[in-house]
Amino acid sequence: MNTPHRTSPDATIPADWRRRPLLGALLFLSLLVAACRDSKVEAYRVPKEKDPNFPVTTDAHAPLSAPAVAPAASGGDMGVAPAADAGLTWVAPTSWQPKPLGAMRKGSYAISGAAGVTADVSITAFPGAVGGEFANINRWRSQLSLPPIAESDLAASETRFSQNGLTFTLVDLVSANAANPRRILGAMVSYGGAMWFFKLSGPDAFVATTKRTLLDFLMTVKPATP
Repeated sequence: MNTPHRTSPDATIPADWRRRPLLGALLFLSLLVAACRDSKVEAYRVPKEKDPNFPVTTDAHAPLSAPAVAPAASGGDMGVAPAADAGLTWVAPTSWQPKPLGAMRKGSYAISGAAGVTADVSITAFPGAVGGEFANINRWRSQLSLPPIAESDLAASETRFSQNGLTFTLVDLVSANAANPRRILGAMVSYGGAMWFFKLSGPDAFVATTKRTLLDFLMTVKPATP
């Protein structure tokens, strides 16, 4: 009995045709390897978006109209560089505890009261008029969430006195927050081409009890001896 001869399906396809898919695959692989060798993988670092420079509200003595400068390396951005020369001297009460000056302060003190209550005294100086009395009083008012005053109300909002050849402008401001009222006793004086700021801030009732001490302190402020 003769067994029928079975022909493989590939046997009916010419040999050169059978090699074409293999040759095509090899050609594709060779092109892919060449492309990988020639292409360069590059990494790009996207710079981080810089945060805007907002004024520091806890101890901001830069005026509203002060020109912006680069912040000092050891402090925050205060909006204006401090005066370089000391210019003025003073005698602080013995009950005031000295604090680190930081980048902007010429003087820094803490006043402590009963039950752990405290107030802060800061002394700063900046070149020029730095906005003038009107702008700086409204800046202090904004720190207490008080509305700004009109320039016509400036005279009624301040007190002037002279001592040691210096003329001080003093303001007494209380926040409208009935639950936790805050108070600022602020004095400013122009001397040596700079505006000096003496600011006492803290809880309303406690700051009110230290007002006489602040006034006595201001009486000791005088030009430095050459």
